[in-house]
Amino acid sequence: MVQSAYIHIPFCQHICHYCDFNKVFLKGQPVDEYISALVKEMKLRFRTQDHIHTIFVGGGTPTSLSAKQLDVLCNGIRESIPFDNGEFTFEANPGELTFEKLNVLRDHGVNRLSFGVQSFNNDLLERIGRTHKSEDVYSSIDSAQKAGFQNISIDLIYSLPGQTLGDFRDTLREALLFNLPHYSAYSLIVEPKTVFYNLMRKGKLHLPSQEAEADMYDILMNEMTKSGLNQYEISNFAVKGFESRHNLAYWNNVEYYGFGAGAHGYLDGIRYSNYGPLKKYMKPIEDGSLPTIESHEQTKSEMMEEEMFLGLRKTEGVSIQGFQDKFSIDPFNIFYESITEMCNKNWLEVHNGNIRLTKEGRFLGNEVFQSFIGVI
Repeated sequence: MVQSAYIHIPFCQHICHYCDFNKVFLKGQPVDEYISALVKEMKLRFRTQDHIHTIFVGGGTPTSLSAKQLDVLCNGIRESIPFDNGEFTFEANPGELTFEKLNVLRDHGVNRLSFGVQSFNNDLLERIGRTHKSEDVYSSIDSAQKAGFQNISIDLIYSLPGQTLGDFRDTLREALLFNLPHYSAYSLIVEPKTVFYNLMRKGKLHLPSQEAEADMYDILMNEMTKSGLNQYEISNFAVKGFESRHNLAYWNNVEYYGFGAGAHGYLDGIRYSNYGPLKKYMKPIEDGSLPTIESHEQTKSEMMEEEMFLGLRKTEGVSIQGFQDKFSIDPFNIFYESITEMCNKNWLEVHNGNIRLTKEGRFLGNEVFQSFIGVI
């Protein structure tokens, strides 16, 4: 039974310099028509045997929608997807959540907000194309808490252009003063088709060194631990019981729905993706068809590789018994050389029946994950 659903809202008030997600500038877009098509896709794709426990509405920027549009969207979600009042998350931009919008979300059962803060340095925020200021974070979180939201997360990005260790320490200090139950922090990755990528190609993007990036990650882990937060995944930290259940579904390599333009899903052993451009996404739905542009049936080998490199993102790692139960084979029988090589480098270890990254291995996660791809 599939228990998770991702819903994509591709609209933004402003496009950030680092973002490569499927998104469009909000002004002049067919937002109402898109929401209508999105709700129809949910009804077309959803299978009656499934019951959803986690919903994550991401983007783009879901909170760029008006209060009325958010109400229509949430009504559509409730009508289309059997949901048990589990974890219901909306991504949000600081400065965009009015009390009216917050009340709409709360009244529809949204119980988790994830704010894209990125930094508390206003100069740095401007440099990366964000339109909010650090003071907007304070007012938005205060408003959310007054509206009754307690399960709030902050997203940060480090290794930004011109960012120093001192800048990052200051941002962490300010973020942790909120005493929130969940924080995420990701190292900047420069992706194609972004402003930063174009600047990099011209030699105009000046990023911190790899050593500085590693130092920032070390500072991150130490400060989060000092604040009583548990690192349950490479980039995610939470008070026990407030881990993102939705994101854990990805790392546990279980199936999930993906709804919306450019969304990806995983059903019946098939990974699929939807059309990204709005018109191409909406057209098949108008005709009563699914907007799938690509689908790929996973082989058993691909499933086992994904079980390893997704599961190793979690601090607890991959359960040897769980792998055996799922695939009827011991992971050591499949990945003996990879596991042994990574253990010899002190990047992996076997602990309490789990294969997991060492602290040193967390700094080199991508190299570890790569060692499990294409080996079967």
